[in-house]
Amino acid sequence: MTIHSSDNPATNNLATPAHTPQLEAFTQVVEQRRSVRRFTETAIPDEVMNECLRLAMLAPSSSNLQPWGFYIIESEDIRTKANKICMNQNAARTANKLIAIVAHTNNWQQNIKKILADYPIKPVPKKVKEYYTKVVPLDLARGPMNVLSPAKWGATTAMRRFKGPTKSPYYTADDVKNWACINASLAAQNLMLALRAHGFDSCPMMGFDEPAMRKLLRLESGQYIVMMIGAGERADNGIYHAQFRFEPESMIQRI
Repeated sequence: MTIHSSDNPATNNLATPAHTPQLEAFTQVVEQRRSVRRFTETAIPDEVMNECLRLAMLAPSSSNLQPWGFYIIESEDIRTKANKICMNQNAARTANKLIAIVAHTNNWQQNIKKILADYPIKPVPKKVKEYYTKVVPLDLARGPMNVLSPAKWGATTAMRRFKGPTKSPYYTADDVKNWACINASLAAQNLMLALRAHGFDSCPMMGFDEPAMRKLLRLESGQYIVMMIGAGERADNGIYHAQFRFEPESMIQRI
């Protein structure tokens, strides 16, 4: 289901607000979000989890294709196995919810159909139809064994030479995987911030046996685990040390 702006009164006004009274609350959420390694036994209510997932799916998405999936492990048997695959680390073992963030590279054609069916303007504008039926497929399609990649590379090189700056299309399976993983990571960050705003915490994990987790979750070809997220109520000993970051000057370049 596509969420339209009309579904949420807060997004009906498309103009940029003149002020942001939510700034203080947002700053608190961002600053208080920590990677929590130990959780209490308190459960996250289903309605809270569902709302956090809804907010996660409002993350920015390339062409609104939303190439992400959220696998919430609820089966006790699967959860026991998943904990082991996550090296039985505390962030997984003590979490009330264990969630796999999955990037999809195999459903963009299906999602194009959904977008055109759910587009909020009827009839769908001609430029929008052309974008989703011509531009996006040209960008993402590779053909069997990347057979289309040489032609895409040649066309892009020619356009750069004769027309100037041109966006690079996705040439290989790894290119499309990277595209999907970036999108899914944005949704994951929204999810973690939403959990904090609701008084819960999370820990993103990349320390797990990826092939084993893929098998456990029965993922198809073209589906990739971006990270595992443990979520729950922060335990008193859930944070191992004070937060620190490198100085901004070492990270920010002004050109």
